[in-house]
Amino acid sequence: MLSVVGAQGLVSSAWGYVDSTIKWWWIPNWLPSWCPTSQIQLQTAEDMMLRCVERPFSKQHVPISNGNQLWTLTFSGDRVKGKTPLVLLHGFGGGVGLWAQNLDALSQHWPVFAVDLLGFGRSSRPRFSADAREAEDQFVESIEQWRAKVGLESMILLGHNLGGFLAVSYSIKYPGRVKHIVLVEPWGFPENPDTAEADRPIPVWIKALGSMFSPFNPLAGLRLVGPIGPTLVQTLRPDFKKKFSSMFDDNTVTQYIYHLNVQSPSGETAFNNMTVNYGWAVRPMMQRMDQLQPNIPITIIYGSRSSIDSNSGSTLKEMRPHSHVESITIRGAGHYVYADQPEDFNHRVLKACDKLD
Repeated sequence: MLSVVGAQGLVSSAWGYVDSTIKWWWIPNWLPSWCPTSQIQLQTAEDMMLRCVERPFSKQHVPISNGNQLWTLTFSGDRVKGKTPLVLLHGFGGGVGLWAQNLDALSQHWPVFAVDLLGFGRSSRPRFSADAREAEDQFVESIEQWRAKVGLESMILLGHNLGGFLAVSYSIKYPGRVKHIVLVEPWGFPENPDTAEADRPIPVWIKALGSMFSPFNPLAGLRLVGPIGPTLVQTLRPDFKKKFSSMFDDNTVTQYIYHLNVQSPSGETAFNNMTVNYGWAVRPMMQRMDQLQPNIPITIIYGSRSSIDSNSGSTLKEMRPHSHVESITIRGAGHYVYADQPEDFNHRVLKACDKLD
């Protein structure tokens, strides 16, 4: 067997090139693109996701530094004028369209901004640093530049998964801009347990394979399968169709998810560089919670059927005894709480934010 260290080094150095160019270097230019996607198709898929949203909204690319742009949906009106805006930050592999079941309800009470994170969705997809700290800072600075450009003085930040991690990271650096943090199934908070291997021994061959494949971007396989990708998403993730069954009876959701995740792997690569050992954060947020100002309230929402460890909510309460920390569990919901139980989720968010706004 190849040396694990040698194999990992070889794969790591080669994969960055292979993952971004594989569909071109072995397929003649006169053939159709290996992945049946484009920015136009992503736009069309997003429009289909949003066709059931009833409240009026605007769409725009908000320019930030280095020629980059963040795709933004804006819900505002006289009824919510003067209230603190609610900014929605999606999770890994997501986009603004996945909030389709929440936008109407939430925008009745606050101005709402739904943003595609830098490197995801219809936002710009620049090259991120390979350093975890620097990549995280690129995300945070893009949010701050977006805020300044849009002209928001303060915000309620609601983040799912990676979006929750970035919401806290942003709040640590720019505390004066955040009135409330709502974490929905947040990623990256607990530390990688040092005793994991001792408590549950892992076979050497699994460790070897894990070391070899860790440099690969998480969604590289979806791009590698090319034209069968849309069918693969429908087959492997039929649950997404079920989550939005009250809005769509076709493949609208899986088509959107496919087109979101086979574009250039920019934010995906950044996320990969921010993880270690099967998805643990290189820089766990729990190690930095003491840097978050105590006057910023936190609401944490988990799904009762999620595989995400909800112990972080209890830990945060213990770490912040003089701050408002509320942990909520929504019954019958998995990791995508806002889509699994949208009515309950919307109600809980409205109630939590009304108390503190």
